[in-house]
Amino acid sequence: MRTSEQTFPADFTFGVATSAYQVEGGIENDWAEWERAGRLKEPHARCGRAVDHWNRYEEDYRLATAVGATAFRISLEWARIEPERGRFDEAALEGYRERLLKMKAHGLTPVVTLHHFTHPTWFHRETPWHSAQSVEVFRRYSRRCAALLEGLDARVITFNEPMVLLLGGYLQGAIPPGIADGALTMKALENLVRSHVVARRELGEKLGRVETGISQNMLAFAPDRWWNPLDRALVRLGGQAYNHAFHEALSTGKLRVNMPGVATARVDIPEARDSAEFVGVNYYSRAHLRFVPRPPFIEFKYRDTQGRGLTDIGWEDWPEGFLQTLRDVKRYGKPVWITENGIDDRTGTRRPKYLHTHLAQVLAARAEGVDVQGYLYWSLLDNFEWLEGWGPRFGLYHVDFDTLERKPTPACDYFRQVATGRKLVAPL
Repeated sequence: MRTSEQTFPADFTFGVATSAYQVEGGIENDWAEWERAGRLKEPHARCGRAVDHWNRYEEDYRLATAVGATAFRISLEWARIEPERGRFDEAALEGYRERLLKMKAHGLTPVVTLHHFTHPTWFHRETPWHSAQSVEVFRRYSRRCAALLEGLDARVITFNEPMVLLLGGYLQGAIPPGIADGALTMKALENLVRSHVVARRELGEKLGRVETGISQNMLAFAPDRWWNPLDRALVRLGGQAYNHAFHEALSTGKLRVNMPGVATARVDIPEARDSAEFVGVNYYSRAHLRFVPRPPFIEFKYRDTQGRGLTDIGWEDWPEGFLQTLRDVKRYGKPVWITENGIDDRTGTRRPKYLHTHLAQVLAARAEGVDVQGYLYWSLLDNFEWLEGWGPRFGLYHVDFDTLERKPTPACDYFRQVATGRKLVAPL
């Protein structure tokens, strides 16, 4: 039976999302090196202890259950697990196993990401993604991770936002590894697809059938100048390359990217065909694309077209694009999980309305037959936001970064009301 317009079914999952580097603290990896090199927007910002989730994890599990969450997304930090190439840290592996078992004991189903942007310090020097060796080292890492998940019925995300990693790290050079080379970008993309395939195989051999997929950042796109044919062409090409190339490779076994003058790939990877059990969608905003006559020929702009006000990080609040994104992924014929959705709201006043308008789009998509099975809000906690440092606040819980005290924002009550009551209600 199809859900009514305002009701979520009993088996729909509400949960929260985090990533290791942004919350755990005490991690030495490529991002820590990037920070010391002064490469953030605030050159002196450091993640450091983050919000100390590594030690406060049980407190944070209780905070998640307090808002009605029944799933908790974490990532495993590769740099903890394999600090030196070929040497695995058994204490780190046991530490993650303990945390996952405690998560289950709190009534939270684990959603586990194997790779969320960060790498051990040796990786880019010895086995970078544009080298064939990267596939084998990720396979070996995935095999060790699989043992952590035995008996936990976890959902697994192999890669978080691989196109963001490639755009930022391989085309723009703005994040590690700091390369700006279109040809190497496409080789790295191919190896990421192949690494997903071998990781999924390792998980299956250890755990049997396991729900495996990727988490893909998906933007709504619009031409910056509606009348300009080049801007409109960028919307078509950019949407296909950025939003769909990776998903399509895991569906069809064909990796296709066509961004003239920037990056092109045309590779058949037969073993990647039908290699995901679900489609993971991260959705935040809409970008307007403008053609410029110099590489990389694209400018991204965020516009406040509806007078809602840009979010505090400067993104458009565009829930309408969420529905279109969910319609677009229906083509893959797989269950859909919202693996991230959230707002940088530094006063805490906008988040309940943001939740309401975006959850309404999830219900609209389900009413159109899109099999959306879960929604994970980004994020449970305020945390370290990559190049932006400590400025943005996406958390359901406000964190005092000096004392690390967690306090509920108004969105906690609203999230709990929807998650436990199963009905979409207007925020007060």
